[in-house]
Amino acid sequence: MNKQPSPLDSVGPARSTHTPPDIDRLAATPMYHQLKRRIIDDIASQGLRAGDLLPGEHRLCEKFNVSRTVVRQALSQLENQGIIERVKGKGTFVAHQKVPESLVHTLTGLYEEVAARGGHVLSEVRRQEVILAEDDVAESLGVPPQSPVVVIERLRYVDDEPWSWTTTYLPHDIGLLVLHEDLRDKSLYALLATHGIRAVRGVRSAEAVSANRAQGALLKVGSGQALLVLRSVSYDEQEQPMEYFIAYHRGDRSRFEFQLSASSATQSTAALRHTGTARQTAP
Repeated sequence: MNKQPSPLDSVGPARSTHTPPDIDRLAATPMYHQLKRRIIDDIASQGLRAGDLLPGEHRLCEKFNVSRTVVRQALSQLENQGIIERVKGKGTFVAHQKVPESLVHTLTGLYEEVAARGGHVLSEVRRQEVILAEDDVAESLGVPPQSPVVVIERLRYVDDEPWSWTTTYLPHDIGLLVLHEDLRDKSLYALLATHGIRAVRGVRSAEAVSANRAQGALLKVGSGQALLVLRSVSYDEQEQPMEYFIAYHRGDRSRFEFQLSASSATQSTAALRHTGTARQTAP
């Protein structure tokens, strides 16, 4: 828990004469908030980038003539806001900014999501072939086990940085339409749309996991680091499953945003109750 600023930090004629003008001890704005704003301004004015080292607690105390309590409150808020990262034994760094994504509650793909904010997605296509569906894939796509399906495995890059590892499964008839397409710089959804195939609804889930060795190496985060996993089944206009995918997103680059309303909250509660009942009755 963060401590409140000491009363000795709020006033003091002898010390206030040495306080930089940015830190006003007589202002209504708390000193830790003033310090937080000053650190943000320094990051911008000095052109600091993600991964750059910032002054430590002791240096900030000296520079702004404030207590360590004030410094720690400011740094704690900056860390909670995702502006800085504190690494034990190494120091405080400018954080890599996480990009908000609405992929959980919309039917857009990563390509469309990033393009909408002016970014660019490139894909390293690792697999693009026909396989026999294992049980979980068959169930998700509504086909018999060991039926032929098309699998597309892509390592997705956003602005030249590894972002997600996605494995997509398509029913055989749909998959054949894009089996030989070059997907390095194209949207799968856009290609399917040219054939009149569009998703009209879907079910998606998101959960946190730790990267295994393979995932950590591909996404360049290392084993044991946090990943966000999306699992999705999309349905076409005939209510037939048209796509099933599993996507591992870097936890240090993405955050998923949810749009909530009173009606969606009611539906979510009902879904949770149904899930709970299913778990209780499962053998």
